[in-house]
Amino acid sequence: MPDKQEKYHINSTDFSEIRNRNEVRVIKMINKVMSEPPGYAPDELSLQDIYALALNALPPRYSQTGTIVLRDPVKDEDVLRAVRNAFATVVQNPKY
Repeated sequence: MPDKQEKYHINSTDFSEIRNRNEVRVIKMINKVMSEPPGYAPDELSLQDIYALALNALPPRYSQTGTIVLRDPVKDEDVLRAVRNAFATVVQNPKY
């Protein structure tokens, strides 16, 4: 079975540094929402679900090292809304 790094290679081309720019933004907003009352603390699986749901609700913004970003059509408010909606979905549909 190939290791994690091999999954992101085709011949000598490395794709592992291409990332969705919204990933870090979603993580920051998850931290923000979790610090707000009422202090819901999701378990690991629920947190991963929130992360995935929020990312899937946003248009992907892929970039690579050296990419120049002239504008970002995804606003912080959009990311915050996606995260809050993901929290609501996970809270309303617990996996017990």
